[in-house]
Amino acid sequence: LQDVIAGFLYAILILVVFHPVVDLIDHFNLTYKYAPLIIITFEMMAVEKVEEQLASLRIAKRSVPSQEPAYLLDIDLSPPAQSENSRFAAVSCSNKSIRVYNRETLHFLREYSSHPGTLSGVRFAHACDSVVFSACTDGTVKCWDVRSATQKPVQMFSGYPSNVFISFDVNCSDLIVCAGTEKVEQDTFLVFWDARGITDCASAAKEPLGVYSESHNDDITKICFHPIEPNLVVSGSTDGLVNVFDINKDNEDDALTSTCNSESSVSFIGWSGKDYKQVYCLTHDEGFCWWDMAQLDTEEPITLLRVLDVRDLVCTENHSLHYLVGGLYHEKAEKLFLIGGTSTGNIHLISCGTDGLSLVGTLCGGHSATVRSFCWNLADESLLTGGEDAQLLLWKPGAVERSLTKKASLKIASSVQKRVRVHNSSLKSKKK
Repeated sequence: LQDVIAGFLYAILILVVFHPVVDLIDHFNLTYKYAPLIIITFEMMAVEKVEEQLASLRIAKRSVPSQEPAYLLDIDLSPPAQSENSRFAAVSCSNKSIRVYNRETLHFLREYSSHPGTLSGVRFAHACDSVVFSACTDGTVKCWDVRSATQKPVQMFSGYPSNVFISFDVNCSDLIVCAGTEKVEQDTFLVFWDARGITDCASAAKEPLGVYSESHNDDITKICFHPIEPNLVVSGSTDGLVNVFDINKDNEDDALTSTCNSESSVSFIGWSGKDYKQVYCLTHDEGFCWWDMAQLDTEEPITLLRVLDVRDLVCTENHSLHYLVGGLYHEKAEKLFLIGGTSTGNIHLISCGTDGLSLVGTLCGGHSATVRSFCWNLADESLLTGGEDAQLLLWKPGAVERSLTKKASLKIASSVQKRVRVHNSSLKSKKK
């Protein structure tokens, strides 16, 4: 409240300095006359405040090391719950297991290890804080109840015999699950299931509703449903294409609303901007592309920013950048940030603007090896990170870690290696 009051007084002060007092009196309805200036001032202050909070993130909690160390590949948080005791963090690991923690204390709760293949992520249901999904290279998506220690999923979604799932997501209404496959011979699929009634018939695997098979011609590495529009989904592939679909349409051709070409292998995709009308992607060679879907029906260019190698742009003498992990859109500040790091475990927070990228801050002293995953919690402005040192860390603004014991490097060997494949942009023409 103090920040809001101070911001308003600051805006009034600007008006007083640049406009005579008589003018303010004659035009008492200054809210309409100077609204753009006040809005811009508040937006600038909000962004500066968020950047300060990000730069002030400090370690609040560490998870206790597991008896079987593994890379922490993906993290998701359960949605806000009425009960303070039902808050979970789920982590997919390189040893083919899912670990569940208390999201506030990072106390280990349970582990699900009945996966015959490599996991491609974890996602909590949006309306239920105890239901978590996981996709596997064995051609299944499984649904787990994290309140139960049983190793049997409450529901399983089966793909077609040749499917090897390496990406997936659940839409914001929890009605549709979609998974992306590796390329097998000439086939690459987006596979869809009806996710309703996930606890009603756990004994039988659900069959797909259908597939999209024509829009990508190589491995589909990432899938991301729109945060507020359940019918919109974006997919990214090693063919360099980032496709946006409206799954309410009757067929794949009509569903494909836009195709953007990153000209490289896509490693991460997300939505950003007001009402989430923008799409961005990261590539396996550390590139960044950012597009505005609101410009599709206009004469304006849809590309907001394209950076071939972020490491060259934000690297400074004391803050080298070795890789990118992903991006996060801060709703309060309406600002997009990227997260990257170094092989020694430092985490870089990077601000995105149409005029370029800039380093906001660096989180040091936490991880001792490459950071592979993160999850942002807007409610308390905290950040969860996991890495190749098998550590799960909780960062909060201005936090002080109780244990001051120096953590030795826990970097471990793993068969899970990130594939880097750069493809020529001529594989498929760009559509607007």
